[in-house]
Amino acid sequence: MARLLALLGSINIGGNRIKMVDLNAALSDAGFCDVATVAASGNVILSDDRDPAMLEIQLESVVEQAFGFKSCAMVRTEKEVRAAIETNPFHGTGPEHGSDKMVHSIFLSQQPKQEAVDALIEEHRSKGSERLALGDRVLFLDYVYGVGISDLSNKLLERRLGCKGTARNMNSLKNILSKMAEQKDT
Repeated sequence: MARLLALLGSINIGGNRIKMVDLNAALSDAGFCDVATVAASGNVILSDDRDPAMLEIQLESVVEQAFGFKSCAMVRTEKEVRAAIETNPFHGTGPEHGSDKMVHSIFLSQQPKQEAVDALIEEHRSKGSERLALGDRVLFLDYVYGVGISDLSNKLLERRLGCKGTARNMNSLKNILSKMAEQKDT
């Protein structure tokens, strides 16, 4: 079975508190295999050969039924997680690249229209120093001075792009990718 990453949005932010041991148990009870959580923010590594779009719906349903709130789920392969790091134009070394804490890959439920991304970039150009670029079902965002002071909230991005998304910074993604590789080798 393929090792996959399920990125669950809205976990342990606001009032949506879940212990990872409880999330792991709920997913295992629902029939997901080899479930492992990484950090306390809704990063779940699991084994499955079913269609990722179907898995996303099932994961969202389990979270809602077990914990009483809606979450979005984005399922990605190890290759897609690696690409979200390696193709992020704001990640790397040198003065033109942001810090791993501020540079994010926002995993999207579908590929947004390039025109919507261009309009968002143009609209935000005079409002802040953040930098944005579009990848394959991922929006790359360098928050430069911090997520907390940015106008580019997840809700705004979802409205402008017409799809759901959940973000992870480069530190988190590197940690997740490392855990995926460790579990593949065991």
